Amino acid sequence: MQKKALSSELSATTYPGRGIVIGRSKDGTKAVTAYFIMGRSENSRNRVFAEDGEGIRTQAFDPSKLEDPSLIIYAPVRVLGNKTIVTNGDQTDTIYELMDKQQTFEQALRTREFEPDAPNYTPRISGILHVENGEFNYAMSILKSNNGNPDACNRYTFAYHNPIAGEGHFIHTYMGDGNPLPSFEGEPAWVDIDGDIDTFTNMVWSNLNEDNKVSLFVRFIDIATGKYESRIVNKNV
Repeated sequence: MQKKALSSELSATTYPGRGIVIGRSKDGTKAVTAYFIMGRSENSRNRVFAEDGEGIRTQAFDPSKLEDPSLIIYAPVRVLGNKTIVTNGDQTDTIYELMDKQQTFEQALRTREFEPDAPNYTPRISGILHVENGEFNYAMSILKSNNGNPDACNRYTFAYHNPIAGEGHFIHTYMGDGNPLPSFEGEPAWVDIDGDIDTFTNMVWSNLNEDNKVSLFVRFIDIATGKYESRIVNKNV
């Protein structure tokens, strides 16, 4: 696999959908994650990220225009002890609750499948960062229909132990725009992680399609101490 510029991966399509980036800062001291949402419909675009405890939650920007909240209102980020959970749906809560009962990331996700939004059957993408005692590792997951057939669910987990400084991985829901929307294929893209939190946040936001981008969350976690900094960027302000 060839390492790619994250900026190029983000700008390669007008509609990657929702995306998760996880990796290690170039100086090696921070665990890095980013989560973004995009939208084509008025309902999907009518959202913002808001802080919710140690995580975030999606909210309607204009509550009077909110239609079906089932797949667009959820907590993308929650923190369970030394673990940070990042997903594109309410499976964040599933992972949190079952890991709190000593189940694994994979076990929790076996109880879930892709979204019931025919004909797209949007994949559920999830990530988890584990920072403890000066060590950092992470995993990513995708639950998707069987090449568009909803009769079967294909589950893939990718685990990364002791990630290298300046490197990360990027997974997103769609390969690009289309009707129906084509699900993500293959391994998460191997990408560069560069800059401090503000430089990184600006790079991600500026490379997402201007018409379709909605919100972005970025967090840098100090691997030595577990303390973190976060940024939220909302198109609707």
